[in-house]
Amino acid sequence: MSRAWITVLGATGSIGVSTLDVVARHADRYAVFALTGHSQMAVLEAQCRQHDPLFAVVADAAQAGELQPRLQAAGLQTRVLHGVEALAEVAADQRVDVVMAAIVGAAGLSPTLAAVRAGKRVLLANKEALVMSGALFMQAVRSSGAQLLPIDSEHNAIFQCMPRDYANGLGQVGVRRILLTASGGPFRDFALEDLKGVTPAQACAHPNWSMGQKISVDSASMMNKGLELIEACWLFDARPEQVEVVVHPQSVVHSLVDYVDGSVLAQLGNPDMRTPIAHALAWPERIDSGVSALDLLSTARLDFQAPDPQRFPCLWLARQAFDAGGTACAVLNAANEVAVQAFLDGRIGFTDIPVIIEHTLNCLPPVQVEELAQVMLADRQAREHAHRWLANRA
Repeated sequence: MSRAWITVLGATGSIGVSTLDVVARHADRYAVFALTGHSQMAVLEAQCRQHDPLFAVVADAAQAGELQPRLQAAGLQTRVLHGVEALAEVAADQRVDVVMAAIVGAAGLSPTLAAVRAGKRVLLANKEALVMSGALFMQAVRSSGAQLLPIDSEHNAIFQCMPRDYANGLGQVGVRRILLTASGGPFRDFALEDLKGVTPAQACAHPNWSMGQKISVDSASMMNKGLELIEACWLFDARPEQVEVVVHPQSVVHSLVDYVDGSVLAQLGNPDMRTPIAHALAWPERIDSGVSALDLLSTARLDFQAPDPQRFPCLWLARQAFDAGGTACAVLNAANEVAVQAFLDGRIGFTDIPVIIEHTLNCLPPVQVEELAQVMLADRQAREHAHRWLANRA
């Protein structure tokens, strides 16, 4: 059996690292075509030394100029490219079979869409790409024949619990609703008045998952779940009222699907991203992910509760943006990225995050989307508006 070539977009992040761990366990099945990284050059170099990809892609010419001779001196075949266009090239190259789309934020949209348009098997960890350009993105999937497999643990769980023909419509296959689980993050039990003073370090200390800073803050605010709600609507052609968010502190049940006959199917497992990665890589087969077996006896209990709208206003902002349609979700995502970075930089408090997002949504009415340029314009305008809000506040 010939090996499948894989490009990992965002190789140095937590999803990229987990992907390469799974790939290394199955060297007989997968070969690395390209690895990309933005700033962690030491990590990218070590990954290239281990996996010997045909290409590595970095942010700029200066980084490429430093990395290329180091890899050549190590006797590696890797050719170092740089820039946004190079990301799209290694995602869409005709030799590539699988693309892991794990670049965080709006920066991942262009290369992920390039992979989709090239008809690849796309493992989607970059939820923002779908949030920003939903209808256009899914139309590109249908037109190209690309295979889109979700990597977020929740959407991968839903995918595993859905019948194969769910694309015919949830009602047609007997699905009543989707139950999207959320850990509630590190602040689920904080007093509301204490949220104003929480620090970036506290927000990034997720109780169950090991993740990057941005997604950790999104989890703490539950914007991550809001983005996942939007993603679920696009992936499974669901209406927002068919997707119910449920706080599940143990992060053992990754999501559930409720059927009209009263059956509720759930996917359970230890909180380790290698499980959905291995599932999507090999689907419809199953391969070892390196994740230990779930011990239900030690888990002992599974708790569920409704999310508190006062504690988690970002979740409701996401619902409102999806209902508004057009460019609203792109505005939501852009404003959130600016707000989260400002919080991480110590410029605003945690409770200011939804304030910036709501203000930006209110000031930039949604525009119907007919082409990608409109999405990118809305993204840019939302960032400019959010930065003005920050400047006026200073």
